Amino acid sequence: MQALTPRQIVEELDRFIIGQKDAKRAVAIAIRNRWRRQQLDDKLRREVTPKNIIMIGPTGVGKTEIARRLAQLVHAPFLKIEATKYTEVGYHGRDVESMVRDLVEIAITMVRGEERVRVEEKAKESTADRLVSLLLPASDDDGEKTENDKEAAKRRGRTRQKLRKKLDAGDFEDRKVEMTVEQKVMPVQVFSNVGMEQMDIDMQRMFENIIPKQTTRRQITVKDARRILLDQEIEALVDREKISQEAVQRTEESGIIFIDELDKICGPESSHGPDVSRQGVQRDLLPIVEGTNVMTRYGSVKTDHVLFIAAGAFHRSKPSDLMPELQGRFPIRVELQDLTKDDFLRILHEPENALTRQYQALLGTENLEIQFTDDAIQEMAEYAFRVNKSTTNIGARRLHTIIEKLVEDISFDAPDMTDKHVRIDAEYVRKRLESITADEDLSRFIL
Repeated sequence: MQALTPRQIVEELDRFIIGQKDAKRAVAIAIRNRWRRQQLDDKLRREVTPKNIIMIGPTGVGKTEIARRLAQLVHAPFLKIEATKYTEVGYHGRDVESMVRDLVEIAITMVRGEERVRVEEKAKESTADRLVSLLLPASDDDGEKTENDKEAAKRRGRTRQKLRKKLDAGDFEDRKVEMTVEQKVMPVQVFSNVGMEQMDIDMQRMFENIIPKQTTRRQITVKDARRILLDQEIEALVDREKISQEAVQRTEESGIIFIDELDKICGPESSHGPDVSRQGVQRDLLPIVEGTNVMTRYGSVKTDHVLFIAAGAFHRSKPSDLMPELQGRFPIRVELQDLTKDDFLRILHEPENALTRQYQALLGTENLEIQFTDDAIQEMAEYAFRVNKSTTNIGARRLHTIIEKLVEDISFDAPDMTDKHVRIDAEYVRKRLESITADEDLSRFIL
């Protein structure tokens, strides 16, 4: 875990997310507390639990983006899920423990990727040696095996060195070699998703072990052979058991689960029939957030120190509608503010991944140069703010719709345009959007 200070974390988040200072400070402190916990002695470290966070705010104000960028910043396994996709145990649907299994799978992918990078250089050397063996004529190889003098061995070594140099120079990329290629058998899905989750068995791996591997001799280019052999060498060098252990540890110590739409499972306890989507889900979610052991295909995973960040608009409900026990497990509450016109203005040109830069880069692939003037950006921010006020407030997502509508004709005609420079000013924005925003009913459907 990187030892970033809270101020550094906020500064990094500011590069991509505009505003929402309180939420950024809350997550920055939570991450720093994880680093502080690692500095404690073992006895006290076990007692320190993460301070989970509830973000309260309308859609499109940055709740998910803050959590996602935070996980990328600290290289932590991160899972975003919607609370509404889960049901109480015993009913058709996903049980809440599956979120922990999904998080472990994400950690496995992360660790495996890091391990592949670590062994790649060594694997490339082995791959090159195997390619040289494929390129060396079989008759020469067999002939040399029968000779016992040192001169023959030297000649064979010199031949391999020459082939290796030409191979490294890329001279043999299109030459054909014959090699054995393994054909993967498509797995057969026997159980439904629910059955798979409850059994938690790696069925695909089990079938691969039962069904014999099918191999065939094929003539392929050196380029394709290198890719196949490199994968084989990397798989031979990586330690699966080590990857599993590291992934489980990383999940337990630095995993982040972002639970969106928490407000959708709020509300009073149902007085009639089973309540599988509200109180039932909360009851099942409680032990996961409190800290429990979840069985996965990689072993038992403890959730005591997983950081949970929940979010919701809470229009029709409030955090106090949650079960008291669950409320107590989310001690930090932060409210995210509605975006103002100035926020939209900053979103359009300040972040490194600003929408205007994205579209300039996209259309640049057609050798088209797009220039957004300052007054055009002002107009787009004004339209976004106005439409959010008059229709449904979807936050910064409104900008995606507006800018897409704005450049629709340019994007369609880009490959055929002779004038490769397009200037988008305020007049152009008004011309494209005024007629739509003037009709409120029309803007509801289009913007």
